[in-house]
Amino acid sequence: MDVENIVLNLRMLGKDDQTVEAKEGVGKSILETLSAFANSGGGIVLVGISESQGFQIVPGFDAKQAADQIRDRGEQITPPVRPTISIVPFEGGDLVVAEVDGFPSQDKPAYVTNRGMYGGSFQRVGDADIRLTQYEVDRMREERTQPRWDEQPVPGARLADLNSGMLESFVAKQRSSRPKTFADGDTVALQRLRVLRGEELTLAALLAMGDYPQEYYPRLTVAFSVYPGTSKGDVTTGFRFLDRKTVSGSIPEIVETTVELVSNNMRSGALIGDVFRKEIQDYPLVAVREAIVNALMHRDYSEQSQGSQVQVNMFVDRLEIMSPGGLYGGVTLQTLGEVGASSTRNQRLATFLESVEFPGGGIVAEGRGTGLAVIGKSLAENLQPEPSFRADLNSFTITFYRRRVAPQEKYATAEDRVRQVFSGVESASTTELVSETGLSRTAVQKAINKLIDEDFLEPTEPHRSPRQRYRRL
Repeated sequence: MDVENIVLNLRMLGKDDQTVEAKEGVGKSILETLSAFANSGGGIVLVGISESQGFQIVPGFDAKQAADQIRDRGEQITPPVRPTISIVPFEGGDLVVAEVDGFPSQDKPAYVTNRGMYGGSFQRVGDADIRLTQYEVDRMREERTQPRWDEQPVPGARLADLNSGMLESFVAKQRSSRPKTFADGDTVALQRLRVLRGEELTLAALLAMGDYPQEYYPRLTVAFSVYPGTSKGDVTTGFRFLDRKTVSGSIPEIVETTVELVSNNMRSGALIGDVFRKEIQDYPLVAVREAIVNALMHRDYSEQSQGSQVQVNMFVDRLEIMSPGGLYGGVTLQTLGEVGASSTRNQRLATFLESVEFPGGGIVAEGRGTGLAVIGKSLAENLQPEPSFRADLNSFTITFYRRRVAPQEKYATAEDRVRQVFSGVESASTTELVSETGLSRTAVQKAINKLIDEDFLEPTEPHRSPRQRYRRL
């Protein structure tokens, strides 16, 4: 440990930082710092140096006494914080250096004993020791045992609240793979599978297979927004949103609708000279779908968080997907995506999503544990940078950065998109073209008119016929 460089850095910054706290002596405030470092990944406390005096050595400082005081203060934390303490000669005096290790998740929160867990738990934010909220303390405590919020019964919710087709498909798969579960009848089997708790649905079953879960939980939705700038506050007059929707339904329905909204609000490019072979989009939909599934599957469903939505925000330069609740278990930002670094907050919900299908087919949570690998591969194939991640006790955010346009490509116009459709079909109506291209009816009709003028298309019926279709010349 290079104390000289640490102090030099503090002098350059003019203040403490995320992992270093300087103190003139050992007062009561060191309790908050010890708690904060233990709860936030660790840090270093330098004692015997004055921040107000430009991080100069404190004259007459008794380093041995300070070291003993730090040990005593550490025992006033629950669980005890026992830093590695060294006395280091520095610039004609002595400094006490206390290295605090971050606690494992099962030992958090570390709190000042005489203030109690909810009044004496702190975390490190920048150069400050910030008291944890009750919600944040509860989330730390949850790390000690497996959360069961997704298995809680939903008051008043019955089997009739589930989509009958999804339930039948789920039951058929379970009956085939675990016939003994059904030995005592379907009702008992559904209770064993945690579709039911008594006669009431579990939260996991309602979210995965429900007709309309928002009847019971109005805010368990996705808030989708498209902003005209690079931040939410860029525009103070006029249209603050280019598009804004609240997406509801079961998780499979929410994922499908949200992916469609993202698709409809982004650009598509194509290589010059090869317009009709492959579109290149701002964000690969495979990655978008995977990130939204993960957000809904791994979010916090505790009672305190049931009023919070997953947010999908599109800016001019990026796409952000934020879910309530931070990373769970032993997963950290440093280990995210590594082989073996996987932990599931909502085990029952994840199990259901491995069996239920999207409305158009395909398992919702196919290949669980490989999501980040799929995201990384699809971004690389789309010539995009890796995503970034941000996490705290309250939320987790993944950010995709909008793909830069290569010199040899161009954006696909409305006419290009309509041409693309006719590369695979004999004829199409205006309604079919709207569905296939994702464009508005007005844009499609304008494109059709241009392509007729260019002798690319011709109508098959008289003008204004309700059965009008178009075919390629």
